[in-house]
Amino acid sequence: MITNTDTEFFAPLIEYLKAVPFDVSRKKLYNAADLYEGYDPQKPETFETCFDTCVYKHFMSKGKITSDIKESVARISHDHRMYIALGEFFRVHNFLNFVGVMGGHTLLRTDEMYRQIVFLSKRLTELGFFMLSGGGPGAMEATHLGAWMAGYSDKDVEDALKIVSDAPSFRDCEWLRTAFEVMRKYPQEKYESLGIPTWLYGHEPPTPLATHVAKFFDNSIRENAVLTLSFGGIIYTPGSAGTIQEIFQNAVQNHYLSLGFSSPMIFLGENFWTNEVPIYPLLQHMEKNGQYKNLNLSLTDDFEEIMHTLVDFQENAKAHPEEYTLR
Repeated sequence: MITNTDTEFFAPLIEYLKAVPFDVSRKKLYNAADLYEGYDPQKPETFETCFDTCVYKHFMSKGKITSDIKESVARISHDHRMYIALGEFFRVHNFLNFVGVMGGHTLLRTDEMYRQIVFLSKRLTELGFFMLSGGGPGAMEATHLGAWMAGYSDKDVEDALKIVSDAPSFRDCEWLRTAFEVMRKYPQEKYESLGIPTWLYGHEPPTPLATHVAKFFDNSIRENAVLTLSFGGIIYTPGSAGTIQEIFQNAVQNHYLSLGFSSPMIFLGENFWTNEVPIYPLLQHMEKNGQYKNLNLSLTDDFEEIMHTLVDFQENAKAHPEEYTLR
């Protein structure tokens, strides 16, 4: 039931929803053209006035956690529609093909690990996997650069890496322009990938190399989406606090079979995950003691082993579909 007082509230709310710099009723995912509307690669200063930056500035001006009920409704409405768009997206794709890559946002484009992720993502995309990440810079961008370069030669990939290496960090003013240069030089119409960034970390620009983007205001929804939708498995590359959080969040999902089955947890970087950040032996220890169950763990530096692990998981799912039904 709506009272007269409610009516007085809803009228200004509707006007507010019309005025925010984002579409609260958007019915589809974003892409690079949407997020970077108004950006001209030849004019770096236009980044400050493009759509994504304007939304971020609005978000920060209202507060990361806002007490303004109209702003809260606007953000919740947008994120709700984005989640619906994700659901529609997954209805036309085989969910077991989705493989997530997690890793540090500060990983430089000139780092050997960045290069490895690019080539791994390229090969997995060509095998029929659908790459997914948090949609930001660093290891996330490397995932989408690899997917973008699927179908091109290794020589072309090396050229693309050379182009983006002119701006190693997302903090470099040429970071975005060089990504668009790769997209222009090597157009992609066959292969796709999905990025899921957040305006909470809006100081990290979303990579335009993801062909589909679900961007959220609420980071908890975004984090859950990244981990949950990686039904085919997750590859963990070296990272810090955020990556470590994602490992344990994913481990809980697998432990409880929250989705109905357990997906591969693949750790890329034996020395890093064993010695520098010894998460892998800790998970093994906890699984041995029964504190974790149903974990499908592997640790490697070998691309072939990663691909075999993911392909074997898919083949087993095809052979036993009753065990791999979402519930």
